Amino acid sequence: MIRDPELIDQLVATISRFVRARLIPNEARLAEEDAVPAELLAEMKEMGLFGLSIPEEYGGLGLTMEEEALVAMEIGKTSPAFRSVFGTNNGIGAQGILIDGTDEQKARYVPRLATGELLSSFCLTEPDSGSDAASLRTTAIRDGDHYVLNGTKRYITNGPEADIFTVMARTDPDNKGAGGISAFIVEADTPGLTRGPSDRKMGQKGAHTCDIIFDDCRVPAENIIGGQEGKGFKTAMKVLDRGRLHISAVCVGVAERLVEESLNYTMERKQFGAALAEHQLVQAMLADSKTEAYAGRTMVMDAARRKDAGENVSTLASCCKLFCAEMVGRVADRAVQVHGGAGYMAEYAVERFYRDVRLFRIYEGTTQIQQLVIARNMVREAS
Repeated sequence: MIRDPELIDQLVATISRFVRARLIPNEARLAEEDAVPAELLAEMKEMGLFGLSIPEEYGGLGLTMEEEALVAMEIGKTSPAFRSVFGTNNGIGAQGILIDGTDEQKARYVPRLATGELLSSFCLTEPDSGSDAASLRTTAIRDGDHYVLNGTKRYITNGPEADIFTVMARTDPDNKGAGGISAFIVEADTPGLTRGPSDRKMGQKGAHTCDIIFDDCRVPAENIIGGQEGKGFKTAMKVLDRGRLHISAVCVGVAERLVEESLNYTMERKQFGAALAEHQLVQAMLADSKTEAYAGRTMVMDAARRKDAGENVSTLASCCKLFCAEMVGRVADRAVQVHGGAGYMAEYAVERFYRDVRLFRIYEGTTQIQQLVIARNMVREAS
């Protein structure tokens, strides 16, 4: 739902200019330094990117799902690490608190998340539980007016820099399923919380992950989200639809950037006396990539509008995540192919994107998890 077409057009145009004038020229620097430059981080905060989906009453922009998708597609046209630094603040870092948090929790944390004063992380994955999130082992045992957390969380985005963590932990040891899991807001300086070394990854340099270790970490009982035990896994599930649509939109943006890179290169490069773009087999790859990027955009916008209209889009969000994450991988592969030997060289953006986009098929729920969600929803709805 676009509330004010003129206003959202201005916002998208502003972000598009920022991406092309400030972020794209700094992509190589981001990868080389493995960090978002401080001056760009400050500009992102000033533009309100840390509060895109946070309601205006808490200092955010309060974008609808459709509006957020349009913005995410523009941001997707540069290195994913730029988006990663503020993505969690808009997603599970704030949405879990907004949906199920107490008024006090919302007032204490959300305005500072919206401005980027606080950087958030989401701690669900563990060494022995990724997609099987309900089997997590981190425990939170009540001790007076505190909970004592013990366990390790793995691959935590923004982990090395985060100020607060939304942590899923088992408060009922006798309940081995999702019902025994609660969500906590844990501040980074809490005694007993330590960060592991930054992970060395295949791609997405500048987007940092690490282990977060809890060793008798005492968290005030007032920091359990919503003030109730056993609601944590449900809280996480509630924000997945928005998160999956957001990532799908980013995938579309990356695909469109890769189509642009491929087209420009094939129009300039000559082989056999003609531009590459004149050769039919190259044209086929360009056409396939353009078609798939368009299909992804259409899927995401349709699902976003339906979500804004109040429909349950769990199945559609998973459809978008499955298709768009796989699609951008195919587009990246073709982009390398049409560049030929140049596509394998680090001086060209397509080489970096080829590595960066591989992660989209894994996080926010793997492709295989999306398949299970879609099929199970289909069976349940038909029963």
